Amino acid sequence: LPGPPFTHQQMPSKMVYYGQTSCEQDTERYLDVVKYVFSYYKKEVPLVINTMGWVKGEGLLLLIDLIRLLSPSHIVQMDVCDWKAMPPLTPEHVQFSAGLHTKGKQQSKCKQLGVGSMESWKCPEGEDVSAPQHKLLYVHPEFPRAGVAGEARVHSGILRDMSILGYLGHLQSPDIGAVLPLHSLVPYQVPFNAVALRVIHTDVAPSNIMYAVNASWVGLCCIPEEVRCQTEGPVLLTQTPVCDCLGFGVVRGVDMEKKLYHILTPVPPANLRLVNCLLLGNIAIPNCVLVGQQGIEGEIPYVTSDYNYSI
Repeated sequence: LPGPPFTHQQMPSKMVYYGQTSCEQDTERYLDVVKYVFSYYKKEVPLVINTMGWVKGEGLLLLIDLIRLLSPSHIVQMDVCDWKAMPPLTPEHVQFSAGLHTKGKQQSKCKQLGVGSMESWKCPEGEDVSAPQHKLLYVHPEFPRAGVAGEARVHSGILRDMSILGYLGHLQSPDIGAVLPLHSLVPYQVPFNAVALRVIHTDVAPSNIMYAVNASWVGLCCIPEEVRCQTEGPVLLTQTPVCDCLGFGVVRGVDMEKKLYHILTPVPPANLRLVNCLLLGNIAIPNCVLVGQQGIEGEIPYVTSDYNYSI
């Protein structure tokens, strides 16, 4: 647990690709994802839930939602040195405080969350989700600068890049030798009509979808519906599904003539047969992968230094 994540990567039992580094833009989908993953937990072994560091404003309200919905037995709360960042999350505080999508006990039991995927979060009649019974373990650090914000965003970006590089390292041969650049590895060829496609974090016009997907990091996912396409594709989803993610890949090329995606991924073939959906999020391939490609003469593909910020 204490080590850097990129040094001990493991395939999770259940994974959903959220596709963004922060859940601020779509907290409802974030809660849907948490609920989907948590439903897989069989309560046969203890579960440690590592929450986010976003504990101000809506982040604190979202944390109260999570506590109310997941009903943990213990909460470990670490305070910030010399500054009261947030109130102690006692059972009483959680019980009577409004969350972002749920209300405290003094108000109504549960906020009507609208239609669509969040419908399932409405409280069943007679069920009191507003009465947490957890034990609070409150830790107050004595050393200076503990929990001071500012550097976390930079560090998390570096760690995220290291995790992606560590994952891509599985594409390399286990034999000790020269590291092969991505363009010298043989990709899988995936027909357009074999997988559905969805950009998670923004709206992309169908005419521009291939520009967005090319040279991108994608989640290799499995949706329950069978992908059916009368044409040669591509198959575009109108909504972002909450579904199993089996791993990740790099779309290293798009063949418009043969209607094929060229995808590099370390996911084993047995699992790849289950993949029928590609999700593109706001997670970028580390710059060093693109800039440091060996054996490229002239301009490096997908990299430009002549950029007009007014566009």
